[in-house]
Amino acid sequence: MTINSIRVLSLAKILGSIYAGLGLIFGVILAGISLFGLGPTADGSEVPAVVGVLMGVGAIVFLPLVYGFFGFIGGLIVGAIYNFVAKIVGGLEVEVT
Repeated sequence: MTINSIRVLSLAKILGSIYAGLGLIFGVILAGISLFGLGPTADGSEVPAVVGVLMGVGAIVFLPLVYGFFGFIGGLIVGAIYNFVAKIVGGLEVEVT
């Protein structure tokens, strides 16, 4: 079986979803790290704890959105490139059992 073309929007939705999930995982990790505090600043003063909490919550919301958006755009680009190259050199051969 040979895959001669890919529906670009379908690939973009899949990659956007996968990357949004990765962004959520990284956001949770960053939120966990930020709960331990940011430590002293360059002038030696301490950063308030609320800053770490806001950064953690922001990471949980912001990173999945950014990762998902760029994953979607990347899927559009990669799908279009694949379709162009597959027309020239042939599609991807897949063995389905």
